[in-house]
Amino acid sequence: MMNADRGFLALLRDRQGSLLPIAAIAMVLTTALVGGGIDMSRAYRVQNRLQSACDSAVLAGRRAVTTSGYGDPEKNQAGNYFDTNFNDSSQETTGTNFTSSSFDNGKTIEGAATTQLNLAVMRIFGFQKFSLKVACSASMGVGNSDVMMVLDTTGSMSSGLGSSTRIEALRTAMKNFYSTVKTATTGSNSRIRYGFVPFSSSVNVGRLLMEKDPGYLVDNHTIRSRVQEKKWVNSSKTESEFKNDITGDWVPYGSSYTTENNCKSGLTNTAWAKNGSSQTFPPNTITSNDNQIVTTQTTVQPYKMTNRMCKQNSSDNKWYRNSQDRNRDEYVYTTTTSNRVFDYWKYQEVEYDVTSYKAFQPVTTETGPKGTEVSSTWRGCIEERKTDSEPTFAYSTINGITPSGAYDLDIDTAPTPDNDDLKWRPMWPEVAYRINQTNSASSACPYQARLLNEMTQSEFNSYAESLYPEGSTYLDVGMTWGGRLASPQGIWKDNVTLPPSNGGEVSRHIIFMSDGDMDPNQQIQSAWGIEELERRVTDDGTDSQDKSRHTSRFQAICAAIKAKGIRVWTISFTSGTSSVLTTCASPKSAFNADDASQLNAAFQEIAKQVGELRLTQ
Repeated sequence: MMNADRGFLALLRDRQGSLLPIAAIAMVLTTALVGGGIDMSRAYRVQNRLQSACDSAVLAGRRAVTTSGYGDPEKNQAGNYFDTNFNDSSQETTGTNFTSSSFDNGKTIEGAATTQLNLAVMRIFGFQKFSLKVACSASMGVGNSDVMMVLDTTGSMSSGLGSSTRIEALRTAMKNFYSTVKTATTGSNSRIRYGFVPFSSSVNVGRLLMEKDPGYLVDNHTIRSRVQEKKWVNSSKTESEFKNDITGDWVPYGSSYTTENNCKSGLTNTAWAKNGSSQTFPPNTITSNDNQIVTTQTTVQPYKMTNRMCKQNSSDNKWYRNSQDRNRDEYVYTTTTSNRVFDYWKYQEVEYDVTSYKAFQPVTTETGPKGTEVSSTWRGCIEERKTDSEPTFAYSTINGITPSGAYDLDIDTAPTPDNDDLKWRPMWPEVAYRINQTNSASSACPYQARLLNEMTQSEFNSYAESLYPEGSTYLDVGMTWGGRLASPQGIWKDNVTLPPSNGGEVSRHIIFMSDGDMDPNQQIQSAWGIEELERRVTDDGTDSQDKSRHTSRFQAICAAIKAKGIRVWTISFTSGTSSVLTTCASPKSAFNADDASQLNAAFQEIAKQVGELRLTQ
């Protein structure tokens, strides 16, 4: 080593022919510097690619997590994403490895990736590979979210679906949705609120309206109903009694007798017989009202009878026959009762006072069989306020919903005291009748809607279990009321805009689930009355007009809601991909579910996006 040092020093002192060795040394140093820079640049690029692939993988793994936690299917999903985003051949790496795990049953996914980069230039200096390593993590980080669930609970939701029914599949998917979001918020100060609008041919918002302002509902409501036409039927009843039995003086007559027996022999009384003419008094009305008149007529008939007996005279002790006239009057009462009784039904519009009915008090009407009384109490479903029977409706940010004047499509405007057109009407099925129908019009009233509020798992589950299927599919009434209950500018804005205690922003969502396209029924009582007769939406009451016009209204409402910054999610359940629901949804927010598993997966996917899935370090 000392000899080498002395040789190198001698070379430096030697001024003869020294340029070439110096240049050679410089070239080696330059090659090392440039080569190191090239390989370090490649390593930096691969390191970034490795980190990006790792991040994508844990995000995919977290998104795959459902209520069963982080198992092999979820790990495989993460691994597939990593392999898609990092390829050894294109990156000139070898021995790449990715692993993922979760310490909290899927809430947080942690990953690690390693690889070996084959060096290009530095291998001439003996360096073959660089070892690269990255770590990554993804969790469900939830901010403040308001979730309004607008749910189809029509009769078709009772249909079988494998081992359960559609409504049971919905209840399960709802509960799992809550569990997923709840797991993500545990230990945070996030505020999550839920509201609900179950819908069919109407919505049950009566109690919400009455609590807000009883004046939001009319006091008098004209309904397609029936009134009974009556006829007079008479019945008579006759009764009699005797009065004024008068005994006259005893008057002796005939010869005397020595013994009482001789006196009585052959002695008889006369029979009661009419004595003079009868007298009839004018009829007297006892009671009188619209349905009954009772009158009486009295006839007085005089009668006379001669009563005979024997008496002994004290002065001569002989027996003498005596007579006594007895008089009495017979009063004959004839009572005639005239009753108005049911004859036939007259089907027409009838104005009803609904002040008691809308207050959920029992009300009696004479609309039962043959005019009998029927007691009914409001369940809470409504008929919509004034509308226009236009073929199409549209929404723009400049003009709002056009044509204007359809208050039933107005999400935000509150009723005013002096304008019944802006008020809702209580749906009263017990008095609603189609022409010449024996039974009242068919109707459906889903479970009552609920404003946005924080809920425990038990409260949420209880609400889900309360849903029941009945009625026809009116998508527009469901979405309209979902918008009304979720609008920051609407009637319930004090509830919607209530600031969270953490001071953060609130994301707003409507999840709209239906198992079918629009399917109005013109012969039932819906939120627009009996459409066959009332034609508030159509011109002719036909199905073709009804379906297309309600669909146009639905799309206009969807556009109005999205313009408020509310994200609209739609799920088409068991009915194939619905273009109507896809158009209604916000971008990348429409799902199709053919069975219970896919319905649950759709709710889970929405839960993850509502939950703001994000990377954590």
